[in-house]
Amino acid sequence: MWYAKLALLLTVIGGLNWGLVGLFDFNLVTFLFGATFFTPLTYILVGLSSIYTFLYYFTLIRN
Repeated sequence: MWYAKLALLLTVIGGLNWGLVGLFDFNLVTFLFGATFFTPLTYILVGLSSIYTFLYYFTLIRN
């Protein structure tokens, strides 16, 4: 399932970005995209991916 792998990748990227923000006060998404519509789109995709990843792995654990 390619979309499960993509969701996991986006979740990891989001986690790394939050780590950079917490450690160095550096936001990689804003650095890469600036103040374009890609910045909130990226945050939305990472958020949806984290929800999907949680539900996907939660159902794997239950089975």
